[in-house]
This record gives sequence, C-alpha cells and structure tokens, in this order.
Amino acid sequence: MAQVLEFKLPDLGEGLTEAEIVRWLVEVGDVVAIDQPVVEVETAKAMVEVPCPYGGVVTARFGEEGTELPVGAPLITVAVGERPASGAGDTASEGSGNVLVGYGTSEAPARRRRVRQERPVSGGSATAVTTREGEPPALVNGQAGGSGTDDGPVPVISPLVRRLARQNGLDLRELTGSGPDGLILRADVEYALRAAGQGATAAPAAEPHPRVPQAPSPALASRSSAAAAPGEIRTPLKGIRGAVADKLARSRREIPDATCWVDADATELMRARAAMNAAGGPKISLLALLARICTAALARFPELNSTVDAEAREVVRFDHVHLGFAAQTDRGLVVPVVRDAHARDAESLTAEFARLTEAGRTGTLTPGELTGGTFTLNNYGVFGVDGSTPIINHPEAAMLGVGRIVPKPWVHEGELAVRQVVQLSLTFDHRVCDGGVAGGFLRYVADCVEQPAVLLRTL
Repeated sequence: MAQVLEFKLPDLGEGLTEAEIVRWLVEVGDVVAIDQPVVEVETAKAMVEVPCPYGGVVTARFGEEGTELPVGAPLITVAVGERPASGAGDTASEGSGNVLVGYGTSEAPARRRRVRQERPVSGGSATAVTTREGEPPALVNGQAGGSGTDDGPVPVISPLVRRLARQNGLDLRELTGSGPDGLILRADVEYALRAAGQGATAAPAAEPHPRVPQAPSPALASRSSAAAAPGEIRTPLKGIRGAVADKLARSRREIPDATCWVDADATELMRARAAMNAAGGPKISLLALLARICTAALARFPELNSTVDAEAREVVRFDHVHLGFAAQTDRGLVVPVVRDAHARDAESLTAEFARLTEAGRTGTLTPGELTGGTFTLNNYGVFGVDGSTPIINHPEAAMLGVGRIVPKPWVHEGELAVRQVVQLSLTFDHRVCDGGVAGGFLRYVADCVEQPAVLLRTL
C-alpha cells in the first residue's frame, strides 16, 4: 500500500523566508524520481529549481503559478510505494528522507540503492529507509538511520549545509552543531573544514554579517491590500524588487554614509587596455581592470573592506575581497559577487564577470553568488551618466562608482587637450574611517586610472 508523503518548501538558505512559484515542472499523476526538480521558484535572490526528496506518484500540488509561499508550506504530496500501471520503474517506491528539505541525498537518481530495516526509534516502530551505497543514511521522522553502528541523529535542515559537507568529504555525524538543539549550521561545517586545512568549495560562502529579516512597516502593510484608486497603478514590492527595496532602506537607516568624488584622465588606462587586447589571447574588460585597481587600493586602505557589527560595536575587517558589481537585468538590480577577487588576474576577472553577468540576465544566479560581498564596484557609466551618489550595499562599508568615459577638455602636460575623462565617486560608511582614508583610497584609484604604471609599482 502506498504511503503519501508531504514535501514542503525547503529552507533555501541565506535567510530567505518565502518564494514565488514561477513554473510547475510536474503534473498530478506524474511519476517523479528522487531528487527530480518538481517546481521552479523565484526567491528574493535567484530562480531556483526545487528537487523532491521522494520518488513516487504526485498526488497533489499546492499553489498556483504566481503564488508566494512561506518556507515550510506544503508544495506537493507524493505516493511512495505505488507503482503506476505502466511500470515506470523503481523510483516510485523510493525516498531520500524528508529531512533533506528539497535537496535529496543523491547526485544522480540512477545510482544503485539498498533497503535496510531500521532500529525502532523512541516511541515508534521500525521503519525501512532507502539509502545509496556508500552514503550516510537519511533522517526519518527527524531521526538518523543507522549504518551498522550506534550513530545518533544528524541534526541538519539546510540542503546547502549537506551539499557543502558532501562536496568536501565531511561526515556530518562527527560534528557538534552550534545551532538550537545542536542544529548543524553552515558555519559549523566551514569551521571544521578550516580546522582540517580545507577550503569550502562548490558551495556559497557565508555572508560577512548576519541577515536580519525586516518586517514591513504597519503603514506599508495597511496599504498592501488597498485597491488602486483612479489613476494609480500598484505593483507589489516582492521578489528581487522587494529585496532591493528592503536592503536599500536598511542601508539608509543604519549606515551614516558620505561621498567624495574626483575627475580622472582615463586616456592611458584605455590605451593600456587596447594594447593588452591587441596582443592576442582572451580580451580584457575595462571592468576587470577597474577591479584590479580596486583590490590593490583595498590592500592599501583595508578599512574600507569591512563591515560594522552594530550589536558588538566592532568593525570587522576582512583579509579577502569578495567583490560585488552592480548589474541591471530585466528582473531588476542584482549584485553578483566575485569570490577572492584579490587573488585573480585581469583575465580571470574578465571571465568571471562575463559568467555572472550572463547568469544574472538569465535569472540563474544562485543565492551564494549574490551574497557575501565585502566591497562593491558600480559602473553606472553604462547608463550614460557621469556621476552618482550610490547607496552602500549593506552590510558592506563602501562602494566605488564609475561614470562614463567621454572626451573632454583637459589640461595635459601644461596644455589644453581632449582627453578621455571619467568621474569616480566613493560612498563610504563614516563609522569605519574618516575622510583621510576615503580620500586616500579614491586618490590612489584615480592615480592608477591616469597612470596604470602606478598599479604595477605597488603590486
């Protein structure tokens, strides 16, 4: 007899609390395999395909396309153990354990499986669970399946945590969680990897500052259900637009920002780029050169590569540069993050900017590619404007803005000439430094733009 299991919207990580159903990938009556994507949802950060941890027949779907669901709300129900008349294979009688919250235990559903008889858990009867050869057991009803030993529960909820541990060969059963009731958090996994001399790979890095969900104001809540008056068009602030609104409002509310700017002669930088690209090999983007200048400037003025822990009243400075860059897409403004930008050369930066920009256009950026930045580069010159006073990308401490590069009259070597001129602006958190540091950073950036050899001398 089939057992009907309910699969709920999982915790997709990065503090996200809801998601909007964009497209159902299965119909009621379809047979699904373990870890098969069943729905495409849009979070405040990215489009995500959600896989189901059960194999069986879909008996119900919850929510129409366009509906916004909170984390933990039912998504689908699956009849596990029921074989369709067509004999569609063994997947209908398998499950990977609902603790996996939408990520499952596999890398490929076709791998061989075995069925074990579990010891009875407290207050319950023996339960048969399905696992893959060589993999740790799934949890059933919140308890860990045995592996021939007296292993206890593995308290993990987030699929991102499981993926990070699996891809780095870490046995979660050996960890003690720091979360509520011993819950294993991503920070616990990353700490264990650092202690073992490993770097966390193939999974999103943690944000430098904890995200605190912001509740809407009573005024906004009261207006959200109001009917549009004549002449009004109301657009809900949700998805990416809502996330941007919340983050910008929080930045303005919490960060005492200040802005300084300077005009710079970019003629020599443009010539250097042209010469590099004429030499053959992969083309180097202007954004990559500006990023190299930024990371060099941050090495000289590290106060700006930081965040403020307001609760502890401490400035937290980073020894790495995860460089965000503002990108306008059809879905709204996103800020993808280039990890360890300080360790990349111009060619690597060019390739990573191109990859993340394309992912932003197609809506396939992951939450990990949109968080964890320590400094942001904003090239608003692509909009044909000279200057701006951008809002800092909370919880970072500074943002460099770059305007358009256009021919302008300029005094060069004592004579009036037409040169390629750009306006550079720096918006910074006045809590982390004073004007001397901000001015020194911006002046160094301008010197590198005007004389790229300055950058070579300081590397």
